[in-house]
Amino acid sequence: MMLEHGGRLNQAAERWGIPRSEWLDLSTGINPNGWPVPEIPAELWQRLPEADDGLEEVIRKWSGTPAEAACVPVPGSQAAIMALPKLRKPCRVGIPVPGYREHGHNWRQAGHTIVPIAPEQTSGGATGCDDRWLDRLDVLIWINPNNPTGEIIPPSTLLRWHKCLQKRGGWLVVDEAFMDATPAFSLCPHAGRPGLIVLRSLGKFFGLAGVRAGAVLSDTVVAEALKSTLGPWVLGGPARYVMQRSLEDHNWQLSALHGLRGDSDRLRVLLQNSGFSVLGGSPLFQTIRVDQACALAEIFARSGVLIRCFAQPEMLRFGLPGCSRDWERLAVVIQAAAH
Repeated sequence: MMLEHGGRLNQAAERWGIPRSEWLDLSTGINPNGWPVPEIPAELWQRLPEADDGLEEVIRKWSGTPAEAACVPVPGSQAAIMALPKLRKPCRVGIPVPGYREHGHNWRQAGHTIVPIAPEQTSGGATGCDDRWLDRLDVLIWINPNNPTGEIIPPSTLLRWHKCLQKRGGWLVVDEAFMDATPAFSLCPHAGRPGLIVLRSLGKFFGLAGVRAGAVLSDTVVAEALKSTLGPWVLGGPARYVMQRSLEDHNWQLSALHGLRGDSDRLRVLLQNSGFSVLGGSPLFQTIRVDQACALAEIFARSGVLIRCFAQPEMLRFGLPGCSRDWERLAVVIQAAAH
């Protein structure tokens, strides 16, 4: 069974009878003003990808990953999410709830036992040292910042959890798909430790979801097993080119970081001033807690605004508009939906 995700504009256009071009899609949490892709050299379309093109070193430098850690470029973090469960025998895997559902789906599909981890189970561990809940796990998946709540667990806590798991051969897998705007909380500088696996992606902050490019930072044992599972030429030459150039564009990254933080604050204030209770967020989205979330999402959809609905617990996640006209349109629809 395929899980539902944001986007799907063709489906939305058909369901609500609104042409695709007239939608304001805020359902994905992707930077609406992404990195400007230059012309791609023609030879990259004609040749097989070169693994020694320097991409891995660029990823390490960008993410702060130590030289001794392994780096595996992948076609989006989704490829790693699907492959990692195949690298272990059936075991007990902790999955945060709420959180990105592809993690639990893929570990379950591979025969593992899923152990839901609710926020109240980890709150004590974040401030104290009561980590006994980890005793029943072999693998812990953590989404940092969380999608859709935006919650961030500090690196010191995650490293303590990793130490508990690694003592018995366990893994800590940290999905940092939304981490680019809060780099101080990344575990990439600690990558290379046995059993610590960090996933990064170009899709959100760089606004390059369509290129399907990301990276896994891990110890060499996990990296070699992952490479064997994924096979050769897993990331195409044009994607490698775009990934390397975007990661090296530090001026754009600083400008984007400043803009996203300001826009996220603007969105939070807009929602709060309209009477909505903001549960949390990140520089790329804001999430509200509401009753009858799906019914409210339909009100937005009938006005051509697509947002992400979560049923358990009931939440709505809003991505960022990309221009003044879209901001004005969203403000009008939010005001109408709030009354």
